[in-house]
Amino acid sequence: MDKQQIREVIAKRSALELKDGDVVNLGIGLPTFIPAYIPENVNVILQSENGMLGMGPAPAPGEEDCNFINAGGAHVTHIQGASSFDSATSFAIIRGGHVDVTFLGALQVDEKGNLANWIIPGKKTPGMGGAMDLIVGAKKVILSMEHTARGNHKIMKECTLPLTAAGQVDMIITEMGVMEITENGIVLKEIHPEYTVEQVQEATEAKLIIADDLKKMSI
Repeated sequence: MDKQQIREVIAKRSALELKDGDVVNLGIGLPTFIPAYIPENVNVILQSENGMLGMGPAPAPGEEDCNFINAGGAHVTHIQGASSFDSATSFAIIRGGHVDVTFLGALQVDEKGNLANWIIPGKKTPGMGGAMDLIVGAKKVILSMEHTARGNHKIMKECTLPLTAAGQVDMIITEMGVMEITENGIVLKEIHPEYTVEQVQEATEAKLIIADDLKKMSI
């Protein structure tokens, strides 16, 4: 798969985790593509930590409004009934447990559900942003991410980068499959038909637990 196909597979499968009425936060990068694949019968409310509830899709070229951007600085629209507010209120929503699910990217995640997604050694980074609050405040934390980075493992036995938060990740969705974090380790629940279990394991540093009812990935 090329980069565009990988992104599409991950975003499509991630969207299937959404339930009608969910308040959803999308991290910057790949998670921002998820709204394009939300099923028609599922209505969710998108929250952005820079201060919006009721975020809409990206505007058409030439129709951007500089007053409406997401946490990554990209232009967005708003749905009817949307509200905007200051960051303090936005983080009160997050910390108060009012976000049903957040989709984030990751540099590394490990078998204990630890996440590292904010700093790359040797490179300047803007900071952790809202990830630290989101990963402990949201009711469910899903990582929507590429399985490897330039051939290097991202799903680790133990993270080697500074952690964003410990033990908070519930699910990992990559182009290779869907995995759940359990007290016993990472369980491979679904696999993309283009890959074998052996290939998924080779691309994963952590030892995977293969579900007895392993299914073909829903995409």
